[in-house]
Amino acid sequence: MSLRLYPHNELPATQVVDRLCAMAATAAEVGFDGVMTSEHHGGFAGYLPNPLQVSGFQLSAMASGWAAAAPLLLPLRPVALVAEEVAWLDARFPGRVGVGVGPGSLSLDFEVMGLRLDDAVPRFVRDLPRLAAMLRGDELGDLAGDRALGGLSDSGRSIPLVSTAMSPTAARRAAGVGAGVIFDGASAVERVRRLSDAHAEAGGRGARVLVRRVWLGDPPTAAFDAQSELYRGYTPAQRQAHWQGSGWICGDDPAVLARDLADAVLRSASTCLNLRIHAPGVEPAAAHEQIEVLGAELLPRLRPLLAAPSAPAAHEEA
Repeated sequence: MSLRLYPHNELPATQVVDRLCAMAATAAEVGFDGVMTSEHHGGFAGYLPNPLQVSGFQLSAMASGWAAAAPLLLPLRPVALVAEEVAWLDARFPGRVGVGVGPGSLSLDFEVMGLRLDDAVPRFVRDLPRLAAMLRGDELGDLAGDRALGGLSDSGRSIPLVSTAMSPTAARRAAGVGAGVIFDGASAVERVRRLSDAHAEAGGRGARVLVRRVWLGDPPTAAFDAQSELYRGYTPAQRQAHWQGSGWICGDDPAVLARDLADAVLRSASTCLNLRIHAPGVEPAAAHEQIEVLGAELLPRLRPLLAAPSAPAAHEEA
């Protein structure tokens, strides 16, 4: 089980970083296995331009657990550079680094890099297989002398990789290169199950990560509604058709929330659960308190349910 962390962009940059590190450290302390951060550019609400770098900041602050840039927008960078940077971060924190990648969908992210959004998916389809191979230490070519990448080959170890999957085609693509999949947090369980099945039927061995937006206690409804409207403003209508309301699961009873989440993992055939609590407008102190509450009240009830024989094993986390 992992936690998705987002920056409080209303703060100065130094405080943004401090908060992200403090929340990651707290998440590890209260029982989350790892944390993720996501990428957008130009100060887009709740996102970062440098999630892999921030993962390094967070790992330095965490006594245990893993960190992953997920999703990192792969078409914005040379694939060899991504592989090198991930491998060297893993060299500093062995076994505690993962990465998730996606093609991207916001024009601004590409415009600021002098790239075209229309090229995003073709570049992603081209580069994903190479990244997957390199993070196993394979197909290194001229980078065979790189100590971090070469060390993966020598040890037979790979760095966990997941790909965003919004369609069966994307799920099968990830399976074909040995990558796991991470799903959209608002998608209905039935839709996620179809994507999970496509991944499994194509021989997928990696993690299948269900993302769910949760809040235990009295939720900041206005912030959640505003975020939902923001996402609807740039998400294609055909994808919204698979959304389940605002995507938030809220309640006062941690036992009920735990059962709802375990049921979603089971019915979606996911192997990992990634929780999200942030939305623009949620105050930093409230977000930090929510992490502590989930650790104290939800995780102890949820773990036994996910470990039950009838539920998929929560392992192979990215």
